[in-house]
Amino acid sequence: MPSAPYRVLLLAEAANPEWASVPLIGWSLSRALAKITNAHLVTHIRNREALLRVGLVEGRDCTFIDNEYLTRPIWNLGDKLRGGPGKGWTTMTAFSSLVYYSFELEVWRQLGPRIKAHEFDLVHRITPLSPTSQSLIASWLARYNVPFVLGPLNGGVPWPRHFVDRQHAEREWLSHVRGLYKLMPGYRSTRRDSAAIIAGSKHCYDEMPEWVRKKLVYIPENAVDIDRFNAPRDRRASVPLSVAFVGRLVPYKGADILLEAIMDFLKGGQLELHIIGDGPQRALLEAIVDRERLGNSVQFHGWLPHVEVQEKLRVCDLMALPSIREFGGAVVIEAMALGVTPVVANYGGPGELVDDDTGIRVSFVDKASLVEGMRRAINDIICSPAKLDKFGAAGRRKVLEKLTWDAKANQVFEVYKAVLVGSKDLRYLDFR
Repeated sequence: MPSAPYRVLLLAEAANPEWASVPLIGWSLSRALAKITNAHLVTHIRNREALLRVGLVEGRDCTFIDNEYLTRPIWNLGDKLRGGPGKGWTTMTAFSSLVYYSFELEVWRQLGPRIKAHEFDLVHRITPLSPTSQSLIASWLARYNVPFVLGPLNGGVPWPRHFVDRQHAEREWLSHVRGLYKLMPGYRSTRRDSAAIIAGSKHCYDEMPEWVRKKLVYIPENAVDIDRFNAPRDRRASVPLSVAFVGRLVPYKGADILLEAIMDFLKGGQLELHIIGDGPQRALLEAIVDRERLGNSVQFHGWLPHVEVQEKLRVCDLMALPSIREFGGAVVIEAMALGVTPVVANYGGPGELVDDDTGIRVSFVDKASLVEGMRRAINDIICSPAKLDKFGAAGRRKVLEKLTWDAKANQVFEVYKAVLVGSKDLRYLDFR
């Protein structure tokens, strides 16, 4: 076992501090790991300027991979086939998974000699997050006895069967045949030759074949930068309550479901709604607000830079997310970090992050049951708003203890230690 700090090669094709979603995860986890290891980041050339702006030094801290000769035309083709802007994400993931092979081939061309010379104690692929992106590099590393850590992996949460209309509205045709990714080159070797696989969700954990369970560790995909979300809510909850919806205004996120659920409370003056985000559903939502004369109770803030979301969210009492197919749920953790109570659809990532002490999970079968469940949960809060202060305090404690990027890096470090001492059964590592 090498002496700390471990020399770690981090592969994060998407890693960008100026973007959200997967690129922000790649950046945040890689930087947190760099605090406790001797890490070298390998990422795509598209991230170069942003990473240099935050002070990384090319060659010393990071290496940039340029496979744009293939990435750009394949991405453009996928964009034409996805069914419209912001739609068909399964289609885009499929095309991205095909392109990823070329990324790792270029990684091996540039860094293979250093890997073979054992300049790195292990290699960790952070992004892509999707299990549909295979790693050719896993088998190559195994030949040279360099451990390979994969994950967090997440994605592929099935569409609830009573929401076919929203699945079609999102142009998610390819999700019906998603399982074909198991036929892709490298599927079996990626899992066979990994020393450890980090599952970023319980669904992803359960989706893994039985023969990899000994090397499988569950660590939730998302975390929060506590330096960004450092100004928690400082008011007592009282009616009228402020509700936040944060996210893209698309069918599966369910902003229209939320609006329907709380319509009477908005009209009655018990609630005000802040919609933070934008997307194709905005015109529909604005039309509903106009038709129902809710202009004084609903505010549309549009897209905000990630660093500005805190200022809008921290003055709210609760954050409602009736999303029917959410993989990670970063906004749930961000709300909890600010002491803002999450009220979420109990499915996918949000249902894993929220527990009975930190928020409210709404079970559902179809749209009608989700609308009614959200309405009932928020009505209970209106009748007893003080519970929000208790939920909020517990949620912030949970985030500080387990769901910061530094905490997550420490969990991953435990995986590194287990791998580097040669452990073949990682099931004793429990970070729930």
